[in-house]
Amino acid sequence: MKKKKSGRLASGIFTAIIVLVMIVGVGIMAYPAFSNWYNSLHQSRTIATLQEKIADTSEADKQKMLEEAAAYNEALTDTSSVNHMTDEQMEAYLDTLDVSGTGIMGYIDIPKQKIHLPIYHEATEAVLQIGVGHLPGTSLPVGGEGTHSVLTGHTGLPSAKLFTDIDQMQIGDTFEICVLDETLTYEVESIEVVLPSELSKIQLEEGRDLVTLVTCTPYGVNTHRLLITGHRVANAPETVAQPSQNWQREELIVTVLLWLPFMILAAGILILVFFVIRHHRKLKRIRQSIKESVEKNAEDDAEDNDV
Repeated sequence: MKKKKSGRLASGIFTAIIVLVMIVGVGIMAYPAFSNWYNSLHQSRTIATLQEKIADTSEADKQKMLEEAAAYNEALTDTSSVNHMTDEQMEAYLDTLDVSGTGIMGYIDIPKQKIHLPIYHEATEAVLQIGVGHLPGTSLPVGGEGTHSVLTGHTGLPSAKLFTDIDQMQIGDTFEICVLDETLTYEVESIEVVLPSELSKIQLEEGRDLVTLVTCTPYGVNTHRLLITGHRVANAPETVAQPSQNWQREELIVTVLLWLPFMILAAGILILVFFVIRHHRKLKRIRQSIKESVEKNAEDDAEDNDV
């Protein structure tokens, strides 16, 4: 009896391990899709909160913030101060365009890649995990002649899409920067791969209004930087300050449909394992019953022989 109990216990442990492995496997496969959907939803809510704050801000205050940002940009003469700002300069920088007190200065839309992300002051690791960072020492993204704003984002994070798809952008594509009530449209004019130290590619250019998007490349190696630079163009007539918020739902549906066959396969394997184990147990019980019956018959024959 003790042997039968230990056998059932071992079989139960084996079944539990198989089930656990299957659940973990399905979870690992589904994590990137659902994590990216959740982060996209959080980013959209962050932008919606920013827009509400802007709507509650007076026109006079918004104009003042834009003038302060323009004055900040005029004070920049080159990119030598990138990542080497004094404490006083950094304090002034962080206070400029901080509408909601959360460090968000606006947001970026790249319609072709369905990218809709908040833009934060600085490009710290904490910022780049949740959105796009503005590189300190470069122009604030409010436009104007002689400005060159640099926006950077991560590529290839398992938990969030962020700038993962900007390598698919082409010359002539457009993206939009939204700050306060202003929407600025930029058309891609150059796509380059450079070393991180090559700051000449983000220099100010007299009379030009530029924005450069930066991400690490190649994927997983990150030894170089992909620079996508756009120049200011007129807004398209259909440009709106708040794009569709259905992107996240659409992406979730598409992702679920892509992963559905794998999830069905995993469920099928789990069911198959269940029935195999069940059949194995049934055969084991039958063999045990036959063995006990044979042993009982042998005992009965032995008793008859003794008599």
